[in-house]
Amino acid sequence: MARASLEELRLDYEDFLRQRGWPQWRPDHPALKRFKAKRCATLEEVRQWVREERRSLKNTDRHGQARTNTDLGRSTASSVAVGESPCQSVPSSVLVANAALSLLNLCCYLLNRQIAAQAAAFEEEGGFTERLHRIRSARRQDW
Repeated sequence: MARASLEELRLDYEDFLRQRGWPQWRPDHPALKRFKAKRCATLEEVRQWVREERRSLKNTDRHGQARTNTDLGRSTASSVAVGESPCQSVPSSVLVANAALSLLNLCCYLLNRQIAAQAAAFEEEGGFTERLHRIRSARRQDW
């Protein structure tokens, strides 16, 4: 049940990005690497990461790669109006949605590992009823 809910939420985030024509980042995207390294534990930490990324996006291209000084000058002169920053074209929603997708992928991975471990334990030790029967039988023999 949990797996299905996570998958449904993941699809919702993918739809959110696709319907707006925004990019879904690959796991090796530089901004996602920074997000994973930060290991946010609270909503406020995610908000701080978004603020940091919006600041850093002023110095990156649309693929998240750092621009050189000549790239910045050329890009700024040709595509960004005076007083406008390049990161205004990347809404916070893109950052948050991609971060959420990254967390959902991690949750699904961990849940898959838990399910596999439970399946292995079931094969080795049996189910709840079998374990309960063994415990009761052992107690009866001790009396």
